Parts: sequence; C-alpha cells; structure tokens
Amino acid sequence: MESSIWLWLGFNLFVLLLLAVDLGLLHRRQREIGVREALLLSLGYVALAAVFAAAVFHFRGPQAGWEFATGYLIEKSLSLDNIFVFVLIFSHFAVPAQYQHRVLFWGILCALLLRGAMIWLGATLIAEFHWIVFVFGAFLLLTGVKMLIAADAKPDLGRNFVLRAARRHLRVTSDYHGERFFVRRPVGQQGDALWVTPLFLVLLLIEFSDLVFAVDSIPAIFAVSQDPFIVYTSNVFAILGLRALYFALAGVIPLFRYLKYGLSLVLVVIGAKMILNGVFGEKVIPTEIALAITVALVGGSIVLSLLRRPVGDATAPLPSGWVPGTPAGPQSVDPPNPKETRDEMSRL
Repeated sequence: MESSIWLWLGFNLFVLLLLAVDLGLLHRRQREIGVREALLLSLGYVALAAVFAAAVFHFRGPQAGWEFATGYLIEKSLSLDNIFVFVLIFSHFAVPAQYQHRVLFWGILCALLLRGAMIWLGATLIAEFHWIVFVFGAFLLLTGVKMLIAADAKPDLGRNFVLRAARRHLRVTSDYHGERFFVRRPVGQQGDALWVTPLFLVLLLIEFSDLVFAVDSIPAIFAVSQDPFIVYTSNVFAILGLRALYFALAGVIPLFRYLKYGLSLVLVVIGAKMILNGVFGEKVIPTEIALAITVALVGGSIVLSLLRRPVGDATAPLPSGWVPGTPAGPQSVDPPNPKETRDEMSRL
C-alpha cells in the first residue's frame, strides 16, 4: 500500500520533534541517567509505539496493524543484543556515565538515517527482483545458526579493525575532554590541528555495531512486511527507545544469559517464514503466528535465564553503586585514569 509523501514527512517531523525534546529539554546537561528515569522514558516510547500501532489498525486494517506490531517486537527484541554490545564498549573504554547519553543520542540519530537508506534499498530490490526474498531468507537462516553456535563468544575489541584503522589514520587524544568528540591541539611546529577524543572512537564503534545489527534486522522485518512505511516506522520506534532501554537494563542485561539463543532462533524462524512465503506466493505462515513465536522465544529465553542463573559466575548481580556501561567493581564509580586510558588505547 502506497503512503503519501505527506505521511512520510509528517512522521519524520514527529521523530525530529521527539529528538529535539529529548536532547534540548530533558537532557541538556551532562548527567548520569538514573534507572527510574530511563524506565519511564522507555515506557513512554513503548506507549507511543502502541498508539501508533492502534492508528495503523484503525486506518490501514488488521493485516497492516499485525505487521507493524510484529515488526516492532522483532526489532525491539533484536535491539536487546545491541545493549550487550553497548555495555561491552562503554566498559572497555571506561566511559563516564554522564557522557554515555550523548554518545548514544548521536549514535542512534545516525542509525535512523542509516536504516532509512537500507530500508529504501531493500524495498527497491524486493520490488524489482522477487528472488531477493530467498537471498534474505537464506541469510537470516545462516545468521541465526551462526549466532546460535557463537552465542557465548564475546567480541575482542582490542582486535577490532575499525578501531585499528581509526588509530592509524586519526590523531587521538589520550584522555577525555568532557563530552567533546573533537578538540584542537598543537602538533609539533605545524600549529593547531584537529584531534579526536576517545569518545569519538566509542561513537565509531557504536555506529559500526549498529550497521552489523542492521544487516540482520532489516531482512528480518521484510519477512514480516514489504510495505516500506510499515518497515520504516516499526524500525524507528524500536530504535528511538533503545537509548532509554540501555540505561534501564544495562545493570541487569548480563543476567539474561540465554537471551542470545532466543534471538538466534527468532532469526531462524523469520528466515524460514520468508523462504516459505516466497516459494508458495502467499502467507503460509501468518504474521500473527510469527508474532506469537517471537514472544515465546524471547520471553522464554529471559525466563529461563532468570530461573537457571548459576551461582558465582559473571551473571551474578552487579555491586551496588555500579555505573551502567563501566566495569563492575568498586573502582567503576571513579572517573577514568588518564594513564590507564592511554595504556588501553595504545593496545588497540
């Protein structure tokens, strides 16, 4: 179903307004985001998505409504995997809690633009070449199986090629300069030059991780709906609440040790759905069934994680006073030591 240009413009203006209120009104000053505030903000974004879903059901009918709801839930579930990576990145660089919101704000703003471009490309390819749905479906199946096999593996940030390339081609300061990404500093006899701070490297890594996740999540949502407006809006609503969800769950996300297995199986199911529907030319697996399976897999993996939490391992409760995104332990509430940060950066 074609959407009018005014509908697209109106929705994007609404998103820009939300971002302006977030950055310009709610979070103008550098400060740590508390769990209670993050939960309320996250629930607010969920409520907005629910209102939008109701509008889709009313104006576009039940089929489009279920597609939006399923796409939103899939994207929201897959975004939980992003939070694992955010915790790892912020811990690796010992990013002070008051700077994390700024990094995530700009990271998510860039992610919205990136995903908009990828959704447009995906919709164009599917419209022109129907066989691309089999490529997407096979990719999701393989990705899900790969994630299932490597669910317990942790990324080695010290060997990440993005960070190595940045260190090789950019001037990087040895310590943080407030919430700034760039500073001007003297370079020998050449006068002042532009340097990037470690916070910029964190932003680069956040963007790279979102690109990797988008490669999985965009085909997954096209398995649910091929309406570009439904695909785009469900993606946007899921991403908008990701920042608040991070601050709400960062302290407890390590407890969900089986969540990655559930997310892997979601990708396998969605990939199979895409291939079967492409073969038979009809919705062999209805959207409502995909929604129910997604809820069962994600919810079941979370419940299983809480019921089978081993004693004394890395998923034990984090100490009181822990700052989301920093290493767990008594020293995590202190600001990063410049020498330690410099030594850490030199190893990348």
